[in-house]
Amino acid sequence: MNEFRLGARRINRLIPAGVALCLAFCSGLAHATPDGAETAAVPAPGHYDKRADVAAFAVEAAKKTGVPITEIQQWLDDAKYQSSIVEAMNRPAESKTWAQYRPIFITPKRIADGVDFWNKYSADLAAIAQKYQVDPAIIVAIVGVETFYGQRMGNYRVIDALATLGFDYPKRGAFFRGQLMDFFTLAAKDHIDMNTALGSYAGAMGMPQFIPSSYLALAVDGDGDGKRDLWHSDADVFASVANYFAEHGWVEGGPVSFEIEVKNTAQVADYLNAARDLKPKVTIGQLRQWGIALPKDLYLPDSEKVMLFTLTGSDATEYWVGLNNFYVITRYNHSTLYAMAVWQLSQAITAARAAVVPPAGLTPVPVARTQAAGE
Repeated sequence: MNEFRLGARRINRLIPAGVALCLAFCSGLAHATPDGAETAAVPAPGHYDKRADVAAFAVEAAKKTGVPITEIQQWLDDAKYQSSIVEAMNRPAESKTWAQYRPIFITPKRIADGVDFWNKYSADLAAIAQKYQVDPAIIVAIVGVETFYGQRMGNYRVIDALATLGFDYPKRGAFFRGQLMDFFTLAAKDHIDMNTALGSYAGAMGMPQFIPSSYLALAVDGDGDGKRDLWHSDADVFASVANYFAEHGWVEGGPVSFEIEVKNTAQVADYLNAARDLKPKVTIGQLRQWGIALPKDLYLPDSEKVMLFTLTGSDATEYWVGLNNFYVITRYNHSTLYAMAVWQLSQAITAARAAVVPPAGLTPVPVARTQAAGE
């Protein structure tokens, strides 16, 4: 476990558990309004070394994680509120239309760099793909979408991101406080330096951008050095992504998604309006009953459940069917936009890598529906 120096100002904060809980729930959390009514006070953002709610959380985190409260309080004392993190959370890329989202990730440069990345690590990728039965193209595409093949892994300290969202982003505070607890456990277990660990504005880490709970549960040691390092070990990254997909039910070589033509949109409107989550709920048989033409090479029973979803294209609404493997991609990021970007990027990289390209460094030709402006 990392060692931290406890200065005098922090030693004074090492209060007993009962005192911390009393501070959180019995003092300073309400104030009188001009008419005499009591209302809950909202703590000012940041100042985590002085807030009663944070002190109470430290007590709870120590009990649940087994990490000494002195270390947890030290880490929270050092955490800094970042307003830009809250701003980024309020404008996620997944709020865009498909026509706006797709050009961010499906570009000639990202495809070409994906080919180079795959070629550079082809031996490791082949071995890991065989071990976990996960297509190497998907592993490459995940890393390509998440961090541009490790070039953009985030500039926020993970502790700052998780504290900001856990204590000063009420919409998802409970979730991120849970991630913060997992980060404490992870730091202790994997000897991660809390002061220097960097990630995204949402606290995702390393080349594949695992959040702490995923890192704890699904990251694996791919290079056999006894450590799980998603920042610096390519083999750990590839094995962890493959393990993530394998654990969620990926079928190697299985179909992923296909576009359909819907002539009677009213027929599928009720289903689309009711489909508030991404779980496969409509069957292949129902699609056939609705008169929807399916690919001739699709060999699935009528009882097979699939997803039916729409994407807002530049010209019109597109109707798509997502099969089991598409649903598995959405377990990495719960967005059909994200899953489609990963899948189409994997297709484009595969086609470009297989193409016969002159050795002059020309951009490979992507597959249909993947042309986009360069980066």
